Amino acid sequence: MDGTEIAVKLEAHEHEIESLKHRVKDLEKQSGMIQELAISVNRMAVSIENMLKELNRQGERLEVLERVPSETGKIVKSAIITALVSGVIGAMITAVLTIT
Repeated sequence: MDGTEIAVKLEAHEHEIESLKHRVKDLEKQSGMIQELAISVNRMAVSIENMLKELNRQGERLEVLERVPSETGKIVKSAIITALVSGVIGAMITAVLTIT
């Protein structure tokens, strides 16, 4: 090998090295972007999980609020029936006492 062949091979190697440096830089950028994307996906998953928990809590509170009117209606009906029965029993007792 003479000096010109060595110089040509060195030039080819330098060109290849520069090309590889650019490719490594591109890969580093892509790796950074993928890492940022993974972090963002993780944050989104945590956020969605928190929203799901809050949605479940709101569902439970909604069920409680939906039960209140029906329970109130039951209490009112019970009070009315009790008042009517008490009135009828009171009238019957009054009638029995006035007859004797």
